[in-house]
Amino acid sequence: MSELSDRLSLLAEPVRVRLLALLEREELGVGEIVRVLQLPQSTVSRHLKALKVANWIERRAEGTAGLFRMTAPPSGAERLWDLVRDDFRATAQAAEDASRLDAILAAREEDPSTFFGRMHARWDALRTELFGDEFTTPALLSLVAPRLAVADLGCGTGRALAELAPVCKRVIGVDREQAMLDAAAMRVGNAGNVELMLGGLEALPIREQALDAALCMLVLHHVVELDTALAEVRRVLRPGGRAVVVDMCAHDREDYRRTMGHQHLGFSPADLRGHAEAAGLILSSYRVLPPAAEALGPPLFVAVLTRP
Repeated sequence: MSELSDRLSLLAEPVRVRLLALLEREELGVGEIVRVLQLPQSTVSRHLKALKVANWIERRAEGTAGLFRMTAPPSGAERLWDLVRDDFRATAQAAEDASRLDAILAAREEDPSTFFGRMHARWDALRTELFGDEFTTPALLSLVAPRLAVADLGCGTGRALAELAPVCKRVIGVDREQAMLDAAAMRVGNAGNVELMLGGLEALPIREQALDAALCMLVLHHVVELDTALAEVRRVLRPGGRAVVVDMCAHDREDYRRTMGHQHLGFSPADLRGHAEAAGLILSSYRVLPPAAEALGPPLFVAVLTRP
């Protein structure tokens, strides 16, 4: 029973289960593991040591660095690991870890030791030195039809409004905080086609069918009455109009409710589809965005909801 108790104790620690799930899939360095798990290096190193002592992982030296991978489970622990791993794979944390690992593995492919890798790095640096890095968004926004009326619902300090104003006929910013609207007013300056309105998503101060498109960027997780808010979005969209939603993928960070007032712990495609259909909208697309390596929060998605 002592051997079984030791294994149960080892796998009762969630960080070690996350580590094993990663290292069963890929050989990783400590820095890569830290970026995936979003934990301090000291914490990661401590748990790696415990797993190595228990013969669950092994370390391979590569120059001055070390790479870790999972070995086969110790004899007699195969069924236990199968149970623990399968249970973990069903969690939002497992999906988030896998998404971050995918981003790191994709970045590995840009190998600066190859000719094309070196050329790529030089070209990006040269282009930034000559022209900066602020031209991509305006170029893409030039594809927007100039006749559009667009609203940013929960516009905050108006960053999107300032980007949309030069390319849209009418731009509306709605926020429930006057301080946010004041900051947005300073940001958009004298743009004559921008209107700022005080209000919440559950009762939008916009007339019916006034918009071709609406943006809801990192705002829906704050909304209590989500079906009511999406019904309001449908009301202000013209038939065929689209709402672009950027928000967090479903996750299990319960502390966000207490520390940041989140009403929803992200949204899965099924979650969003259900709320959209209840409001008379169609979920046209849902795409998970590659997470930024430095980002601490859950992965984001971009979705399009269409008014039939």
